[in-house]
Amino acid sequence: MSKKIDFQKSLASLNESDLKAKIKEDEGRLKKLKFAHGISPLENPVSIRLLRKEVARLKTELQKRLLMA
Repeated sequence: MSKKIDFQKSLASLNESDLKAKIKEDEGRLKKLKFAHGISPLENPVSIRLLRKEVARLKTELQKRLLMA
C-alpha cells in the first residue's frame, strides 16, 4: 500500500485533541526545518515538502471531522 493510504488509516484511530496536538507538533518541526534549511542546505530538502503535505492532510481530516459533528 502507499504511504498516503497508511497515513489516512492511522488518522482514524486519533481523536480531535490528538489531531490538534499532532498538527501543532508537525508545524513546529516544519518551522525548525525551514529555519535550518535557511542557514545551511538540508541533505534532503524534499522532507520540507513532505512534512508540509502531512500537515495539510491532518488539517483536512480535522476540518472534515468538525464539519460532520
